[in-house]
Amino acid sequence: MSALPRRALLAGTAALPLFAIRTRPAEAAEFSYKLANNVPVTHPMAVRQQEAANRIKQATNGRLDIQMFPNNQLGSDTDMLSQLRSGAIDLFTMSGLILSTLVPAASINGVGFAFKDYPTVWKAMDGKLGAYVRGEIGKRGLIAMDKMWDNGFRQITSSTRAIKTPADMKGFKIRVPVSPLWTSMFTALGASPISINFSEVYSALQTKIAEGQENPLTLIAIAKLYEVQKYCSLTSHMWDGFWMLANRGSFNRLPKNMQEIVAQELNKSALDERADIARLNDSVEADLKKKGLVFIDADKPAFRAALKKAGFYAEWKKKYGEQAWGILESEVGTLS
Repeated sequence: MSALPRRALLAGTAALPLFAIRTRPAEAAEFSYKLANNVPVTHPMAVRQQEAANRIKQATNGRLDIQMFPNNQLGSDTDMLSQLRSGAIDLFTMSGLILSTLVPAASINGVGFAFKDYPTVWKAMDGKLGAYVRGEIGKRGLIAMDKMWDNGFRQITSSTRAIKTPADMKGFKIRVPVSPLWTSMFTALGASPISINFSEVYSALQTKIAEGQENPLTLIAIAKLYEVQKYCSLTSHMWDGFWMLANRGSFNRLPKNMQEIVAQELNKSALDERADIARLNDSVEADLKKKGLVFIDADKPAFRAALKKAGFYAEWKKKYGEQAWGILESEVGTLS
């Protein structure tokens, strides 16, 4: 299948089409499962998940019918995680950084300035580091598929200042998700982080409750944050990805051959989505420049040095533990 057209992705949530009503009744399938996510239906992750659901239905001769619920239709990330654990949702894609509220080790891929590029990310997350985190997820009664989905490297936007060095962060009111890792990192850089749900980010920036925020370029485009921001600093300060999670009971109810089909097709679509995001990353920056966003190349080594000096890496090494931190550093080099 060809890549998702950029125009369709950047259309934003305002013009999202209504999700199609199922024509086949749920009782016609032996197993009828729910798959939820927090991205618009036009996002590559939602598109590729729907493709996986279609292939799974075909490969199981209609015995397993997976119904999609994109764009937070079933609630916030926290709400859906609770539903996943109870079995009300069977499958859910969630950022490891938010999943860390249940599985502390899941946020380790977001350690500030740990990953220099995508080859380093995928070597770690498809390798030893990913295997370690999946093991920790398994201890909480969930199953994580082998391949993570790409959300992207996160960049900082601002309406008030061009951020190039750590000194530019002093007192900067930046919106961050509700996660200790984010708050800790930006505090260490001298900023004033404000935890705000993503649904409220646009209005918070518009009303100057926050001067800036940080997200991957694709999401900055989809949410039209360029309308209320002037600068975008290419910090790539953390990489963010999504785990495809399954309720253990739901997954184990499937016959073994169907479990294999589900894992195989979801992992295939994860790889397809990674390629989609890679292609979009090559074009979204140019599109955002046309919309008036001013880009700044940040001094990444200076940011990493500032975090080390502030004790950020030493603090999180203690929190994650020697084993997890040792695996991370074996993939990305010495941090602390």
